[in-house]
Amino acid sequence: MTGYSSKEAVGRSCFDNFLIHVDEAGCALCIKGCPLRRAIADGECPEVEMFLRHRQGHRVPVSIRAAPIEAQDGSFIGAVEIFSDISAMKKLQRKAGELESLAYKDELTGLMNRRFTELKVQQAIQEVHDFSRASGLILIDADHFKFVNDRYGHHVGDLVLKAIGATLVNSVRPGDIVGRWGGDEFLVILWDVTAESLEQLAERCRKLIRESSVMAEESRVGIQVSLGATLLKEIDTCDLAFERADKLLYESKAAGRNQLRAG
Repeated sequence: MTGYSSKEAVGRSCFDNFLIHVDEAGCALCIKGCPLRRAIADGECPEVEMFLRHRQGHRVPVSIRAAPIEAQDGSFIGAVEIFSDISAMKKLQRKAGELESLAYKDELTGLMNRRFTELKVQQAIQEVHDFSRASGLILIDADHFKFVNDRYGHHVGDLVLKAIGATLVNSVRPGDIVGRWGGDEFLVILWDVTAESLEQLAERCRKLIRESSVMAEESRVGIQVSLGATLLKEIDTCDLAFERADKLLYESKAAGRNQLRAG
């Protein structure tokens, strides 16, 4: 596990620090948080995860379990530690994290997908109900998207969707959620907003997207969207909130597109 032979290790002290035990923050366990000391001092059987340095220089993730050695009079006269290599477990955890991330991401735009976005809408509604935390939704739909696909091809249509997603991310505040709701629709969840600030942020999104464009062969294709923005209510469900935003979006389309309706 360490690359050291017993001949190199036996007789050396932990304070020689040739294995350089550190936690995830890089703090040396010999200085702070030593499980061996805890076992001797308190009679505990602590278990920690940390890293030791292999003889070749790389880090090895290990689990350390310590247990006290008790004398006949009940005092603790020492302790023993068991080191287990958890490299395989850490690799599986990383893989699981990557798969979970993929499960919630839209493949084309890199935004959160509908599944994740809907969960966040439910969370926002719950926080409105429990804590009166004012939050809002902006439903966004690309104008004339079918025309772009038919005239320039789906590759250009994909570029338009990517451009809208990237512009939305750069238009909202840190912590706000931008997700692809499906097709050419996007949904933005904004935390801690008033009716006025929600409308201002939605209008900023509309204007910045209108200033965006993508290249199609030798020509530049402009982009514009229609938006419906609404504050969440205590009585809302995800479906009710989306239905209200969708109705406002339809009003924007009916008014000539490249419009915002809020309510």
